[in-house]
Amino acid sequence: MKTRKALGIVAVSIFALALAACSNSATDDGTGGSANPSDSLPASCSDENPTIGVALPNTINPYYIAMQEGFEDHAKELGYKVDIAIANDSESEQLAQIDSFVQKGVCAIALNAVNSDTGVSSVKVANQAKIPVFSVNVTIDPEGLKNQSATIVQYVGADQKTGGRQLGEQAIEDLGTTDKLVVGILGEPSQIPTNQRDEGFTEAITKNPNATVLETLDTNVDPAVSLQVTGELLQGNPDVNVIFGDTGPAVVGALQAIKEAGKQDSIKVYGFCAANTPLAGEYVACAAQEPYEYAKIVLDNVQTYLGGDEVPAEVLQPLKLYTTGQAVGAKEFG
Repeated sequence: MKTRKALGIVAVSIFALALAACSNSATDDGTGGSANPSDSLPASCSDENPTIGVALPNTINPYYIAMQEGFEDHAKELGYKVDIAIANDSESEQLAQIDSFVQKGVCAIALNAVNSDTGVSSVKVANQAKIPVFSVNVTIDPEGLKNQSATIVQYVGADQKTGGRQLGEQAIEDLGTTDKLVVGILGEPSQIPTNQRDEGFTEAITKNPNATVLETLDTNVDPAVSLQVTGELLQGNPDVNVIFGDTGPAVVGALQAIKEAGKQDSIKVYGFCAANTPLAGEYVACAAQEPYEYAKIVLDNVQTYLGGDEVPAEVLQPLKLYTTGQAVGAKEFG
């Protein structure tokens, strides 16, 4: 992760110099908000069909495929064009794509940042060009925004901590408050949303005084990485009997590792829903997000904002909880 962050820092310094002549529309506290934009919108917002730049981390994860479809489908309904940029999980590539949006003069940017911290650089570049930024799914680091005098208009995403808490409460309902629980968490420590999920799950499951939560392991939102780190977890901690995967790909790798270790009967898995993975056996509950709907919400609020009306600084959507035997919706993911 350090290498990717370093690339992002180098890249933003280059783009910042290139855009130094532009004025900064950011506020000091980085909280975003709904100031009337009528006097400072890009000229392209007056086009008959304004273009919205959409920056996504990847299209390997089905979650982002659904989100891309949401942007494309709803843009047609609203009369917008969308310019979709896929960063292939590269912070420096995403920053270059934001700069490309600036050069093209897009009307607004919908940013699903590769990472919470380096997403600040992308916001800053857009702010310097007076292009409004709407973040989705991945929270942009508030402290970083404040330090860079950068701002977003709005964040749209799941109520992450509540989703984690729902799963922890389900685990307590399933496993009780007296048995010994040794809990492994498969996460993505560089992301604010996943940390919020972990926090909610931990708060709920430690209502069992006999629950021990081990140090969070980094799966990099990659099933192959999750397979590896879960295998190592089970070798080093043979008494683990609960696993929480805070992303769908983390759950996929965990289930495979548990199968390879022959521990399906001794471990229960809770997590954010894994695509095309039925809730059965050791996989007993998951929380689902709706990325297709988040994209639609973002575009609806872009339209409201461009029309000069206020929008809330944050829109948090509830998650759906599914348990063994229930079918997760076609456009619902972890």
